[in-house]
Amino acid sequence: MTKTNAIRILEKANIKFDTAEYTVDESDLSGVHLASVLGMDPDNIFKTLVCVDDRGNHHVFCIPVAYELDLKKCATVAKVKRVEMIHVKELLPLTGYIRGGCSPVGMKKKFPTYIDETAALFDKIYVSGGMRGLQIIIDPVVLGEFVEADFADLTK
Repeated sequence: MTKTNAIRILEKANIKFDTAEYTVDESDLSGVHLASVLGMDPDNIFKTLVCVDDRGNHHVFCIPVAYELDLKKCATVAKVKRVEMIHVKELLPLTGYIRGGCSPVGMKKKFPTYIDETAALFDKIYVSGGMRGLQIIIDPVVLGEFVEADFADLTK
């Protein structure tokens, strides 16, 4: 298994998780494609998106890969006027992760984190393991507690 920062952090904290590795198709980094590669329900695979609010603070949102972030709902949950997605070029310097490999675990800095409430429907969800081609399979409640996330309705 590839050891990313996210994997090392979970192991150090004695958090129970599994991993799934897959071959990356650079022409299609969509989570729906990933779900088909892994033979999984796309509702069970979560992407990690980073936003900035009107005050310049960053927020992390984990939502099912086939859905779109509802920025109004996210602003309400984050208790700010508005949020918008950060530019892809800001992702690596801000989080330490690249597009398609951004994990809610092990970012350079701790940001307020929110997980879509549908995660609670599953015993295990998939989130990025910190690089393209690696997924962490984890109990959503355990993940939420570990990253101190709130669960909320975040999608359109």
